[in-house]
Amino acid sequence: MSEKIKIVLVDDEELFRKGISFLLQRETNIDVVFEASNGLELIDYLKNSNNYPDIILMDLKMPLLNGVEATKIIHKEFPVIKIIALTSYNTDSFIANMINVGASSYLVKNATPAEMILTVNEVADKGFYYNELVMQVIHQEIISTSQSAKSKLDEDFLTNREREVLELICKQLSTAEIADKLNISPRTVEGHRNNLILKTQSKNMAGLVVFAIQNKIVNINDVIL
Repeated sequence: MSEKIKIVLVDDEELFRKGISFLLQRETNIDVVFEASNGLELIDYLKNSNNYPDIILMDLKMPLLNGVEATKIIHKEFPVIKIIALTSYNTDSFIANMINVGASSYLVKNATPAEMILTVNEVADKGFYYNELVMQVIHQEIISTSQSAKSKLDEDFLTNREREVLELICKQLSTAEIADKLNISPRTVEGHRNNLILKTQSKNMAGLVVFAIQNKIVNINDVIL
């Protein structure tokens, strides 16, 4: 990427936070622009700053305002900012909850530095990144909701182009890769993606993945990394 990825770190454990900041700042394409120890500090920064980050690495369990509630606020008030949940908790319920409230990725604290850097770069490039663990949770959610799910796939609900874009999104291709594959502009891809989110009433990319699998546009095996 030509511009640096602007990162905000939010974690109440200062030693851990400084360690993550050190690892990220070593990357030539990443810039840590702010650190916060809780969700309130983060929200205050965003409301009083013009230097919005591209990505926030968000701890879940914090005082004053936890990561889940902070993510809900940011998803509503600053929807262009991507959230990566960074936490010690890797249970299905925590993962599903964070994805449902708008997180773009989920990273456990025992991940390797290489996994963290990969996740940051993938989210910056594609807007989301779901590893195999997260995809398994999404799959379970699909199974649990499939009984009550209503198909919206009328013949004219999605255009052929929107279906093509959705299939490629589910395969975790970037905007540039989708544009190149379909021989359209990146701006056109963004337009189709926004239309898909509106049409399917999805909150985020996970919602699009769930919709696509529920309506048999893609197979779960085509989505898992």
